[in-house]
Amino acid sequence: MTLQALLFPPASRRVPAKRFINLMLRSLHLVGVAGLAGHFLYRLPSEQWLVFLWLGFGTGLTMVLIELYCDGVWLLQLRGQAILLKLSLLGLVIPWPQLLVPVFVLSILISGFFAHAPGKIRYYSLYHGRVVKALRDADGAVKDSGQP
Repeated sequence: MTLQALLFPPASRRVPAKRFINLMLRSLHLVGVAGLAGHFLYRLPSEQWLVFLWLGFGTGLTMVLIELYCDGVWLLQLRGQAILLKLSLLGLVIPWPQLLVPVFVLSILISGFFAHAPGKIRYYSLYHGRVVKALRDADGAVKDSGQP
């Protein structure tokens, strides 16, 4: 199976109780991010915030994997690209630890914006130049994805 076929199935895959699972994961993710403030803002010893790092990382990764399992269109939408941007920004603190506070604050601002933005922003695709909620029509044919 190709990566394209895996990410962009003929029909979106379903995860039972996805809404409830995402609500729980988002809530736990917020706890993880709040706990990480000890590191990013106050430079506390790692034993005081490391569990929050793993909680934030684990819940964040799980939410991404659920979205990718359902349909890779998420990667083309601003809501998915915002996550990739936040991960890239967080990666900047490895070589430049002096960026800890601005990157942490900027990541929270990006999260808040996209969490509460209207669908016409969250589902907008820079690749397509318009709102895209699915790459395939009801018959499974690829639509407007630039593919033949």
